[in-house]
Amino acid sequence: MTINTLLVDFACASILILLGMFLRAKLKFIQRSFIPASLLAGFLGLALGPSFLNILPLSEHIGSYAGVITILVFAAVGINGFSFSPGNMKKDLNRMGAYAIYKILGIALQIVIPIVFAIIVISKFIPEINYGFGLLLAAGFYGGHGTAAAIGTTFENLGWENATDLGMTAATGGMLIGILGGLIFIKWATRKGYTQYVKDFSEISEDLKTGLVKPENRTSMGKDTVSPIALDPLAFHVALLVVPAGLGYLLNNYIAETWNLEFPTFTIAFIIALLMYLVLGRGKKGIYKYVDSKIVDRIGSSATDYLVFFGVASIQLPVVREYWLPLTLLMLSGLVVVVLTLVVIGPGMNYESWFERSIFVYGYSTGVFAIGLTLLRVIDPNNKSKTLTDTAIVGPLNTPLELFAWSAGPIMLMTGQHWTFVGIYVAISIACFVIARIFKWWYWKIPLGERPAVPLDREE
Repeated sequence: MTINTLLVDFACASILILLGMFLRAKLKFIQRSFIPASLLAGFLGLALGPSFLNILPLSEHIGSYAGVITILVFAAVGINGFSFSPGNMKKDLNRMGAYAIYKILGIALQIVIPIVFAIIVISKFIPEINYGFGLLLAAGFYGGHGTAAAIGTTFENLGWENATDLGMTAATGGMLIGILGGLIFIKWATRKGYTQYVKDFSEISEDLKTGLVKPENRTSMGKDTVSPIALDPLAFHVALLVVPAGLGYLLNNYIAETWNLEFPTFTIAFIIALLMYLVLGRGKKGIYKYVDSKIVDRIGSSATDYLVFFGVASIQLPVVREYWLPLTLLMLSGLVVVVLTLVVIGPGMNYESWFERSIFVYGYSTGVFAIGLTLLRVIDPNNKSKTLTDTAIVGPLNTPLELFAWSAGPIMLMTGQHWTFVGIYVAISIACFVIARIFKWWYWKIPLGERPAVPLDREE
């Protein structure tokens, strides 16, 4: 591969992404489906690329881009660090505590049920199926295309070919289930009177439908934290992400060559980025005051859009055809999990604004954070349910569970420790239910139509 090959591949990707945005802005049926432009572009790339019609001059290397872009995405998560506010936690303990347990239970069940289903049921129909097959569901649904690429690469390094293609297919299916299924559930909830802030689905703003923000609704994507005379602010933030990404790759190669140990590169990059966040410091004397988290988020989101394109466009259709039956069964198991998490566990562990909070978790549990955010904005455009606020506070609690699943999961599932891995997340699931009952965070007996909204703060 040459630098010119890279240029042509990204040029083709950019053309199709812009075309996807144009289609989203102009075609009503696409607006009603809320399908992201990058996903539309991915489908176009799959149809026009080397896997099918072979019209576009895309190289055979497009399948390798997703794994590299993933490193940048996780570096962006690490460099933004974490936030925790004891004062808010004490004030709103019940609401946030229940929500934290709900989020943890959501990922635990999405890991446990598909893996057990794959081992006990799918393997009976397809005996040669890999025991790690079930983890691809959580990687694709909960993790999205970035995690699917990372997990697929790890599995392939352990000897399982085609894992990345299967993971990307799972992620694509999860995103469609998240968007289309989410809209169906929103229409259902508005008819039932379960929504607190939007009572009619037709109230959705034009900005959300077309994806084009009107001048009066536009917000800044970040601030100049360094002078362009010295260094462009965007270049400054890009450098902050490329450093841990590159160091993560080099360090992982060193570990592999020195100790013959295999770790996911994205995990190493995330840890390095998190250490940079801690070392840079957030105090008055810390360098971190010159880091704009909104710019970091935008870079990470931009990388995710290209990751989605290359992930979908590079899917090997023969592999999907070969695995169509186990993939279909796996998707169905995942669909059952996310629906139960939304309509059963959601109202059980969320009292105030239960549907708004549950649909957000449903959205990012079937694709990416942006899908959850899109669904939330449809019914709570001003975050009155405090879903995003609570997510920022309790979000770090999920990180260890995710990192262990994505890092240790493939190794344990490929080396005969599958039941040990499953047992860990079964124990976590049981602990969530026990904690919910002990702290009285189980509200199932209260009728759904009688649930209140989250109380507004005084200043609101």
